[in-house]
Amino acid sequence: MNDWDDLRYFLAVSRKGSIRGAAAVLGVNHSTVSRRIDAFEKKLGTRLFERLPSGYFMTQAGEDMSQSAAKIESEVNSIGRQVIGRDTQLDGVLKVTLHNSLADKLLMPMFVAFQRDYPDIELAFDITHSMANLSKREADVAIRISNDPPDNLVGRRVVRYATSTYASLDYLERTGNLEDREALTWIGWYDPVPDPQWIRDSQYPDVLARNSICHPLTQLAAVKAGMGLAMLPCFMADTEPTLRRVPHATVNPSRDVWVLTHEDLRHTARVRHFTDYIVKEILGQKDLLEGKCPFAPS
Repeated sequence: MNDWDDLRYFLAVSRKGSIRGAAAVLGVNHSTVSRRIDAFEKKLGTRLFERLPSGYFMTQAGEDMSQSAAKIESEVNSIGRQVIGRDTQLDGVLKVTLHNSLADKLLMPMFVAFQRDYPDIELAFDITHSMANLSKREADVAIRISNDPPDNLVGRRVVRYATSTYASLDYLERTGNLEDREALTWIGWYDPVPDPQWIRDSQYPDVLARNSICHPLTQLAAVKAGMGLAMLPCFMADTEPTLRRVPHATVNPSRDVWVLTHEDLRHTARVRHFTDYIVKEILGQKDLLEGKCPFAPS
């Protein structure tokens, strides 16, 4: 067994429990994964997976191999990080993972400005809710909204963003500046009850949620279209010319924005310059993030 790729494919299938899931992680066609697993088992002379209608399940031989394979994977990734961590060149690809609400509503102009200043660094974005595994080099830098970032990453808590309650100008007009309580409705977040705690703590605790949208950008679009009231991050809503904070709205500190990397990569030139640059730019928008700029059109 002298091919690390065999173990990569094996680990991907063992973790995802399916050929298609592993293919998505590896970035290859599912038939490639199936062919590689079949060839690997033939090479070893043993069956690593049971093929069932519900997915791939490891045999005892597969279970025995998985722990050793994971250790090898960890060592290979460590070697890669240590080599890249000595990189002093301000060029090459920098992989950045973040949520699309941050990318779309706050950070994209900062990324463009960074590229103007560092044209030899190519940014590759992974737009996702989940925390990419920086230990496996799935990303070099993570810009995350979290009050509890992973312990194995290093970086900086930049700012705590705030939320407030918003409605469209049209919705405010239709409801008599929200005086017609029977016409009001909240846009919910897939809450198990129509009056979750965040509504009971709001300025409109007697108004129920009638629709649920578990995505901030889609909630923003719904509020702009006049669907109802919504609790939104101030950095997203205060720059929208057709939205306003509702009467007597409060500003509520919410979650932290972190810029993170792996310990082995923190001194890499392009990582260091990028994180320093983005932290400075985000701090330049501190008032907007903390809700101190009601209706601040960009």
